[in-house]
Amino acid sequence: MTRTRAPQHRPSCSAWPDSIHHRVSRPMRPLPQPGRLHRIRESGAWGVAATGLALLLLLPGCGSETFVDDHGARLSAFEYDVPERIPLPVEPEGNPMTEEKFQLGRHLFFDTRLSANGTIACASCHHQDKAFADGRALPVGATGEVHPRNSQGLVNAAYFPSLTWANPVLLTIEQQIMIPLFGEEPVEHGINDSNRDQILYELETDPVYQRLFADAFPDDDQPFTFHRVVQALASFVRGITAFSSRFDRYQEGDRDALTASERQGMELFFSERMECFHCHGGYNFTNSVYDRSHFFREMPFHNTGLFNIDGLGGYPEPNTGVHEITGRPGDMGRFRAPSLRNVALTAPYMHDGSIETLEEVIQTYAAGGRNVTTGPHVGDGRMNPLKDGFVVGFQLSDAELQAVLDFLHALTDESVTTNPRFSNPWEEQE
Repeated sequence: MTRTRAPQHRPSCSAWPDSIHHRVSRPMRPLPQPGRLHRIRESGAWGVAATGLALLLLLPGCGSETFVDDHGARLSAFEYDVPERIPLPVEPEGNPMTEEKFQLGRHLFFDTRLSANGTIACASCHHQDKAFADGRALPVGATGEVHPRNSQGLVNAAYFPSLTWANPVLLTIEQQIMIPLFGEEPVEHGINDSNRDQILYELETDPVYQRLFADAFPDDDQPFTFHRVVQALASFVRGITAFSSRFDRYQEGDRDALTASERQGMELFFSERMECFHCHGGYNFTNSVYDRSHFFREMPFHNTGLFNIDGLGGYPEPNTGVHEITGRPGDMGRFRAPSLRNVALTAPYMHDGSIETLEEVIQTYAAGGRNVTTGPHVGDGRMNPLKDGFVVGFQLSDAELQAVLDFLHALTDESVTTNPRFSNPWEEQE
């Protein structure tokens, strides 16, 4: 059981790392305090009586949630390997973490039998050596269909308040996993009514899975269901946490962990001159973060000026961002800021994988967006009227650009790429 000391304060989503808090005063959001929690419960202001460990409220019409963690903020039956300064992820009430579910999910994650034709596993688009991205601009499903969105890295996905690039109603890993398994547009794993029974039969008749499913769901008479498959896969993904980069060592007091160039790059990254930290701040290097210290599930999305195909801010179909879900004109081109942890391993970049290198990404932001001059999506993204106000451009010398690149490379946690807990278990058995 994980039991660690709760911090007294947590930086806001856009806050700087602790090591440079002393330079600029940033707003701080206090962690939920027992007294405040009790006042909320006793006030009845929300008309809900809180019982048990947690209270989850859906606020009608605003698409947000309020989650009040009671007294289990630093407790879990699962051993998360996170430092004390990092809050624990939120676990769904119906799928608490266990080591047994994590291990079952690990086997399923790397198993190509979990697809229509036995060719695709979750690991096909999420490679451990690439921080669980895949190195391709766009992934390809079991039937050869190309997905329009770049595969994101999965490390610390447990801390995302929404999943995928731009879906404000996809709130849990369990919900997200249903899409690649059963989705039809595009087909990824290709599981449907015609093959699902056969796939479950193959799992049920495998002695390895007979043991793993029984261990993970000991109270089930028949655990071989896709509901349990999804819960186990979500448990594995939620358990892929890593905060051991050289930047983390610097944060923890090792002044030699970063080179002079990396420290200069850090200063620039967290400066108002570059504005990077507004969307990529906080301990997970994104302002889209959710953990047990939060009262509210904040889900910011940003238009970074990559496209402007009609002069009115339009993005090419089907990648219109949150607009694809809401239909609201103002949501055109708005995407969730990905975590920059391990970003050096997750090329190519952006929601459509259209930028190959980190240097090109920085140069795009330095220009205040992207001017597409050839091809089917011509338009000056720099002039996108819906562009985020922080994407205004900046200038860097060659040495400063290299320093920022060096800092971004210092966010790589090499341990996650080799940790046996996250590796293919079937290779171990060969």
